[in-house]
Amino acid sequence: MKSVAIALLATAVLAGCTVGPNYQRPPIAVPDQFYGGNGPAAAASLADAPWFDVFRDPALRSLIDEALRNGYDARIAAARVEEARARFGIAGSDRYPTVDYQAVATRQRVSGLAPRVVVAGVGVSWEADLWGRIRRLNEAARASYLATEEGRRAVLLALTSEVATAYFDLRELDTELDIARRATTAFQETFDLFDRQLQGGTASAVETSRAEALLANETSTIPLLEQQIVAQENRINLLVGRMPGPVARGAALADQPLPSAVPAGLPSALLLRRPDLRAAEQQLVAANANIGVAEAAFYPTLSLTGLLGVQSAELSSLVGNGAAWSIGASVLGPIFNAGRLRNQSRVAVAQFEQARLQYEQDVTNALGEVSTSIAGIDRLAASERERERALRANQQAVRLVNLRYSSGLSAYFEVLDAMEQLLAAENNLARTRRDRLVALVDFYRALGGGWEAEPDAKATQEYLKSKSQEPGAGSGAGPGKTRGGRG
Repeated sequence: MKSVAIALLATAVLAGCTVGPNYQRPPIAVPDQFYGGNGPAAAASLADAPWFDVFRDPALRSLIDEALRNGYDARIAAARVEEARARFGIAGSDRYPTVDYQAVATRQRVSGLAPRVVVAGVGVSWEADLWGRIRRLNEAARASYLATEEGRRAVLLALTSEVATAYFDLRELDTELDIARRATTAFQETFDLFDRQLQGGTASAVETSRAEALLANETSTIPLLEQQIVAQENRINLLVGRMPGPVARGAALADQPLPSAVPAGLPSALLLRRPDLRAAEQQLVAANANIGVAEAAFYPTLSLTGLLGVQSAELSSLVGNGAAWSIGASVLGPIFNAGRLRNQSRVAVAQFEQARLQYEQDVTNALGEVSTSIAGIDRLAASERERERALRANQQAVRLVNLRYSSGLSAYFEVLDAMEQLLAAENNLARTRRDRLVALVDFYRALGGGWEAEPDAKATQEYLKSKSQEPGAGSGAGPGKTRGGRG
């Protein structure tokens, strides 16, 4: 008993040791402002606004809300979080003793022994975490859980962006269809006029054929646009998790509101805001903890076992007779394994290096995405102004050429050419407007989308806080903080 007490005391003293490096966020040279930005960067960012303040079309808001609640991607991501949470719980259970029960009844024929033996007992086993192997495993599981939670937030942000983009694509197709139908009506009226004049001998066959060709060409685009609209509606239905069917519309494409200011914020804020970067860092934390797990394998493990039970020849006399107990400790350590443990350690270090480089690549890519979005927003706004200018000029040209034709100063070919150019200008303006709205979506997504106040993220933090307060739980340091210590 004295030796057992000494062993338990030594276990308690050594339990505070944790081998392996403590996590430190790798240094990354983040610029002071985004490339392509206008003027010095400010702390305010469009990503601070929730999605329902950025996308103000009521129909679009309803679609995004439905996608976040019922979309397949959102539900799959939530299931992944539940799996990671359960795995974190499994890893955490290794910190505590394991209690098992056992009952055995045997019948035998041996001279001088009872023909029947009944044994029942409760056994306890526990691995003393001398070098922090279990704590490092728990740390890695916790980081994987957090990475999955950040991945879920990334899915929600991506889903919001995809629904908004698909909706703007749909409204752009609606606009093109409206333009095509109006153009078809105008070309039909022109063709009917020339056809009557041709029958009366006052119009040429060339003008009539030209008018018919324009009518047929524009009419042919209508069924193609209608097919694309149905496909786009089905795309949206899949994103929101509903069966194929019509999609409600809100404001017209030209009436979609755009924020007056779209500040990017500080580049360094991306590391804390973008869920994909936060997930990548948690994977880095897990890889760092796995180095400690590999290093702990070089040291011996101490296991404590205990047994309390009873034994009897008859089941009726089992209680109160034949009581027995035992307690023991075992030490297991490596002597020769042909370099297996050393190579396992090298694997863990190499995996950490991969995770570190992946994290740096993701940060660089994020900065580039924001820079590209800034350039797109600024350039597309200028392009839309020029498209509007071109549309007004073509409208004026059609009006003037019609006056010239009515006065006999020009052929109707000029009128048809002007109408074609006006049709192209209307479609170009619609596409540019769509591109500008999608650029806003891409910009919001590139910045991280402002999910700091999301309810499920708060619930995750509360759960982790409660787990960190349990007896024997390791430190719950967040990203960038050190954890554990070296024994």
